Amino acid sequence: MISHLIDPAILGFILIGVMLFSIFIGFPISFTLIFLGFIFGYLGFGKLVFYLMTLQFSMVMTEQTLAAVPLFIFMGIMMEQAGLMERLFSAFQLMLAKVRGSLYYAVLFVSVIFAAATGIVGASVTILGIMAAKSMNKSGYDIQLAAGTITAGGTLGILIPPSIMLVVMGPIMEIPVIDLFAAAIIPGILLASLYAAYTTLRCWMDPKLGPPLPENMRAKSMKVVWIEFFLGLVPPAALVFAALGSILFGFATPTEAAGCGAMGALLLALAYKKLTFSKLQEALVKTLEISALIMVLVAASNFFGAVFARLGTPMLLTDFLLALEMNKYIILGIVMAVIFLLGWPLEWVPIVMIIVPIILPLIEALGFNLTWFAILVAVNLQTAWLSPPVALSAYFLKGVVPEWDLKDIYIGMMQFMVLQIIGLILIIIFPKLVLWLPTLIYGQ
Repeated sequence: MISHLIDPAILGFILIGVMLFSIFIGFPISFTLIFLGFIFGYLGFGKLVFYLMTLQFSMVMTEQTLAAVPLFIFMGIMMEQAGLMERLFSAFQLMLAKVRGSLYYAVLFVSVIFAAATGIVGASVTILGIMAAKSMNKSGYDIQLAAGTITAGGTLGILIPPSIMLVVMGPIMEIPVIDLFAAAIIPGILLASLYAAYTTLRCWMDPKLGPPLPENMRAKSMKVVWIEFFLGLVPPAALVFAALGSILFGFATPTEAAGCGAMGALLLALAYKKLTFSKLQEALVKTLEISALIMVLVAASNFFGAVFARLGTPMLLTDFLLALEMNKYIILGIVMAVIFLLGWPLEWVPIVMIIVPIILPLIEALGFNLTWFAILVAVNLQTAWLSPPVALSAYFLKGVVPEWDLKDIYIGMMQFMVLQIIGLILIIIFPKLVLWLPTLIYGQ
């Protein structure tokens, strides 16, 4: 074994470097993690790596909480196909037809509901762009502010429960998923409120940024608007809140609630006469594709993380940083900066599954609350979705609104990225924003 020639902990740093390089140049993440974990594990501690691989894969397959992932994904896809969000957006838009910036409020309101339904950023930004961009163009809305609102609203899907990321993060950090769901609610509302306040201020200062709807686009009867609003709002909201509420108050596990939510979404699609065999087949295939990606990554990253930990690198890194005797919040700032930068080229999946387990011993040694830290990571990754030069949200929006210039989309996103950073700072300064609700509900 090479461990006779080099310290296994040093070997771990080489492993991380090779892993990041391989991912950045385009190698498949899952197979890269498995291959490198196996090679470096064998070099570091020999045949034990075979048993470690078997153990980690078995643990993932028997983790019941992860069964909620495909069920929540299916729930979101079916609600999307039922057309409920389009109906809700249209009704909300008509209700506030005379209000400046009404479409901004409609986007943010619908994004909160849709975020809770899907938990998938790409889907949220795409659907919001399809629903809102055409109306915004007709109403003469400012492209930059419109693009920023759509992309920022779409990124709420990564945070607002039942977020797929939080479902995956729970077992990885050994935190109950229900704690993460409760902890994420107030930060999600805080960020949505910051977005709304900002758009309100901008429209008040410059009414041309968000003029009222033209007369020819307004509803002839408020009765029709209210009917559409309730038909669009009540069913999806009831489904989301029933699933989330049953988890938060202990009536059901995340997996059980996800199963009921998936069945509810299926029944809603049937009730709205949107359920066809081809749409059901498409939803099942999409669910399978996304779920398979996540599950293989979970297994691969668990194995990779176990190898990395067995090499002793996390402890070496922890001891080194603690020996510097820096303020723990400075170290936290460094960790947040690293996660933010990695959020440019990488999606949340490899960051949550690879990077977070690596730095977890350090966070524990510093004495930070893990639930609080998990929400910091989620908000940080949400910020990275809005941060040029990569910012995948921009490309999702550009794909469905090709007439909008990418430069304008970027400028709009950066405005809301600043709001995200303000929200992140507030959560760091006031941990109660995260911890108050879990403490209230569970007394922890």
